[in-house]
Amino acid sequence: MKRLLPLFFFATSLSAAEPLTLKLWPQGAPEKEGFKMEAEKLMPPKDDNDVARVTNVTEPTITIYKPEKPNGTAVLICPGGGYSILAIEHEGSQVCEWLNSLGVTGVLLKYRVPKRDANDPSKEPLQDAQRAMGLIRHHAAEWGIKPDHIGILGFSAGGHLTVMTTLHPNERTYTQDAALDVEDATPNFSIPIYPAYLTVKGDDFHLTPEIKVTTKSPPMCLVHANDDKLSASASALLYLEYKKLGLPSELHIYAKGGHGFGMKKSGNPVNDWTQRVGEWMKSMGLLGGS
Repeated sequence: MKRLLPLFFFATSLSAAEPLTLKLWPQGAPEKEGFKMEAEKLMPPKDDNDVARVTNVTEPTITIYKPEKPNGTAVLICPGGGYSILAIEHEGSQVCEWLNSLGVTGVLLKYRVPKRDANDPSKEPLQDAQRAMGLIRHHAAEWGIKPDHIGILGFSAGGHLTVMTTLHPNERTYTQDAALDVEDATPNFSIPIYPAYLTVKGDDFHLTPEIKVTTKSPPMCLVHANDDKLSASASALLYLEYKKLGLPSELHIYAKGGHGFGMKKSGNPVNDWTQRVGEWMKSMGLLGGS
């Protein structure tokens, strides 16, 4: 599982062996007037304990990893990195490869980082995720995806982005394009993995005001580690909001695992999170071949 995402690869056709990369904003992503940033940079792992990172993203993309035998389900993957970098491999391309093993199409989101506004760090990434959901739905038939089987999964800051996309899918802060966007960009299911920034700063036991679950919120499966430096109470509180409304949800909190484990193997039970999520997806009817 060491294949690194082809960051600058743009294809014209899609096959199981050849990922396809599409620009989210063909005319350029919406930025503040005069905004400038250094060129995008890939930082490969320094050693076996390090992870691949991407930063200075101004041209966000999605890269589609298609399995040999697609079952009609797709998942948009949001790597973490504190809205500063993207952990593009162990929280990105490797996740797509695991999903492919389940027959699921993995769609890797390379969203804009670092944050443009420290007071609103998810604004531009949320624009990218909303546009990505639109593109996937527009291409669903072409890519062998069922339009009602499109979910989202993310880690840490990408987990926060996953939650924001799940709960605020249609609150747009950009001018929409009917050829690229859809009226309803709500994911059909949501999988936040050790999501960050969900609780009030300095208070691990109250969700931030923007984290509001409604009766229309899609099914959710949450994964966290109890010894995470970012409190697992965030996932527990979000689960309880789902429980209050009687919505489909599942929560896994492992005793050990820390933060940022992604697809890395430590020998702890937390490494089995992919099995738990796969079981949940199967129970929700997302892994069937019909």
